[in-house]
Amino acid sequence: MATDEHPGMVWVPGGTFVMGSDSHYPEESPAHPVTVDGFYIDTFQVTNRRFAAFVEATGHVTVAERAPDAADYPGADPALLVPASSVFEKQLQRVDLSSPYNWWRYVPGADWRHPQGPGSSIDERAEHPVVHVAWEDVEAYAAWVGKTLPTEAEWEFAARGGLDGAPYAWGDEMNPGGVFMANTWQGDFPMTNTLDDGFEGTAPVGSFPANGYGLYDMIGNAWEWTSDWYAHHADIASSCCTIENPRGGLKELSVDPGMPGIAIPRRVMKGGSHLCSPNYCQRYRPAARMPQHVDTSTSHLGFRCIVR
Repeated sequence: MATDEHPGMVWVPGGTFVMGSDSHYPEESPAHPVTVDGFYIDTFQVTNRRFAAFVEATGHVTVAERAPDAADYPGADPALLVPASSVFEKQLQRVDLSSPYNWWRYVPGADWRHPQGPGSSIDERAEHPVVHVAWEDVEAYAAWVGKTLPTEAEWEFAARGGLDGAPYAWGDEMNPGGVFMANTWQGDFPMTNTLDDGFEGTAPVGSFPANGYGLYDMIGNAWEWTSDWYAHHADIASSCCTIENPRGGLKELSVDPGMPGIAIPRRVMKGGSHLCSPNYCQRYRPAARMPQHVDTSTSHLGFRCIVR
């Protein structure tokens, strides 16, 4: 339900739902009951137009537009300590899907204004979701507009649109009646995108149907930051009772165990993106979740805000 008190936002009534899934990826398990209080949430993902207004008003310089501090990355190649961000690169031939580095490139000069790197622009993308924003950037934007970021539980409850237990935000089928409900990848990732949904890369927000709460692009288009520190559901779910308003794991335990020399904490991102496909990353579902380093920005990660 839209509201005059918070324009551009929808009121999501509180309730209890089953968070996570026992039918998909291991990090989504175990499914467990959770209760959240009501909140307002942005109808759309934050767009380039809105983020540009924030930057113009505050002078904010995003993480991707600044050179990393060498002290934070011991042993790093000095050539990589330049303003840069991660950009998806379509492949011309089949690659090993176990390594995302086969299609991600760390591109100097890539940032929210230049989503594919130097030479690209957002001139025709004012209503696309802003991407290449790290946690510091989304937190600063939220503070500027007097909002905050949703917890993982709040985000998932909103994404489900009142359909507790359904695999998708719109029901039980990926494309009900042949209708595409979200901006995802069709074809053989990361080589061939048949563009059956009409888009390659991000799409203008609101290009696909809203969910049951009137929210757009909760699934696909761009992943979305949440405020929770990443932890496995098995480590934080209760086996005996419903958790009320959970707030995720602990910061110090959220670091990537595969990067012992660099203790960068990670938050949960939700919703999948235009890169999610049937043959790779079937995370175009409310229960889907992945960890994201707080210092990292990419060409497929954005956000939306809430007010409690």
